[in-house]
Amino acid sequence: MGRRTESLSLAGPAGALEARLDWPEGAPRGAALVCHPHPQHGGSMHTKAVHRVARALVKAGLVTLRFNFRGVGRSAGSWSGGDGEYEDAALALEEASRRRGGGALVLGGFSFGARIALQLGAEQGGALDGTALLGVAPALLHSDFGFLTGTATPVLLVAGDADPYCPVPALAALQQQLGQHARMIILPGAGHLLLERLDELEETVLQFVLPHLAPGDTPPAPRTPA
Repeated sequence: MGRRTESLSLAGPAGALEARLDWPEGAPRGAALVCHPHPQHGGSMHTKAVHRVARALVKAGLVTLRFNFRGVGRSAGSWSGGDGEYEDAALALEEASRRRGGGALVLGGFSFGARIALQLGAEQGGALDGTALLGVAPALLHSDFGFLTGTATPVLLVAGDADPYCPVPALAALQQQLGQHARMIILPGAGHLLLERLDELEETVLQFVLPHLAPGDTPPAPRTPA
């Protein structure tokens, strides 16, 4: 079976949530959820960094779910201040978990979406047996990430060295606090949106996730875009 994409409408807490499900080639090795950046600053499931993270997860063999928070795109509702968006992500996680088929479960997000995904993974990942957490450009200056200190799930932290919302010293301090199960990658010359290093972001996520998946067939090599 080749790669394919499904458009979904999830029954969210504030109404229908617009979602996209990307399937890998062959039998899925698990599932993943990717959350997008701040809805009030233009974030959506089509943000470039979100798209690249999702593409890496599909390359790894995971059926990957992206969705628009309430009030974004075709999703019903309006910005709630964060609590409602967390509820949206929890609902989307249930959908992604339903697709995992006993394989891996990866939760990730970009910027605001990183906080939502990491908090969701820290608070519910144990019960769901999450395989890995991905925090891309987490806005450390705007949110407290202390909820991560209790999780033993492997965590990848990625940011650009010119990101004003995620300074390298702050990210390094979080990585040190989390200990050996957290890995930090700094992308040189990249700002918050990581537009300068999208290829490296995609490869970093792929190489981090692969060792945490159950043994199986190596995912097929990516096709060259037409």
